Amino acid sequence: MKLEFRSKKLELLCLCTSYFLVLTSNFVAVHAQPPGIRLAVNMTTIESAPVFLAAQNAPELKFDIRSGGIPMLLDGGADAATNSETQALLRSVARPDLRIVMTVAECYYRIVGRRSSGIQRLGDLRAKKIGTPANTSAGFYLAKMLKTARLAESDVTVVAMPVADMAAAMKRGDVDAVSGWEPGAQDSITALGADAVVFQDRSVYRELFDLNTTTAVLNDPVKRRSLVDAVRAMVTASRQVREKPAGVWPLVSSRINVPQATISDTWRHFTFAGGIVSDMLDALTEEEQWVAVQQKRAPRPRAQLQQLIDDSVLREARGQSPNR
Repeated sequence: MKLEFRSKKLELLCLCTSYFLVLTSNFVAVHAQPPGIRLAVNMTTIESAPVFLAAQNAPELKFDIRSGGIPMLLDGGADAATNSETQALLRSVARPDLRIVMTVAECYYRIVGRRSSGIQRLGDLRAKKIGTPANTSAGFYLAKMLKTARLAESDVTVVAMPVADMAAAMKRGDVDAVSGWEPGAQDSITALGADAVVFQDRSVYRELFDLNTTTAVLNDPVKRRSLVDAVRAMVTASRQVREKPAGVWPLVSSRINVPQATISDTWRHFTFAGGIVSDMLDALTEEEQWVAVQQKRAPRPRAQLQQLIDDSVLREARGQSPNR
């Protein structure tokens, strides 16, 4: 009888010890120094400024910055990725686990035309060749701007090309106009000189350059903590970018290989609020109509698009409850 009692007592002690070890290991995993975060970042755009500055200001967070975007995130090569809202809409059809957790920057796009091609106003783009990256926010901007002149995309010839190739294409005369983000638009203006005519309507569209992740990362305690820490550093960096922009230009220039003069000339087209824009869902709902046409599918309803936005990381980074 005594042996049986001792056996049960020993069994209970082992069970309690095992339970304690599991709790301890979980606590250590969550509260130990995070292992760092893998960030897929567009290494050619000015929008990435807060990410670069956050990595410089907080080396203890171990930012592992890789050249890429949402595709790298979805392939498992990154824990978070920057991209325009257009890419989130395009990619989330096949991967509904994608989430937007922060707007890193906003950018107002421009269309640059050639005066010698007979372009003086937007309506003159009819029947012209316009260079722009396929299936991107620049294409959406072009479509919206054409609409203000009562033109459709079918009224022009869209020539697919990377933003980096736009200035050279304009200089050679391959296209009559281009639509794209910076520094591609500014480079095109520089290439054409006095022959350039510029169209911009800030009420029509601005890019939402967002930080994206997946539900798998959000549900992983260790990865989530690293993401929250990174977002907190980006929010702080965004304030510095707004208040002392000239001090950030050398860093951005060195990371994206764009002259500081170009960054200075285009800076007025960017904002860095360090949050999630209040009209994110409105913007996604409107743009979804265009994206659905590109993908030859029915547009998703507003309620379904709402699921793409997750502000819990940002709230946690600000010291607020992650739950509303």
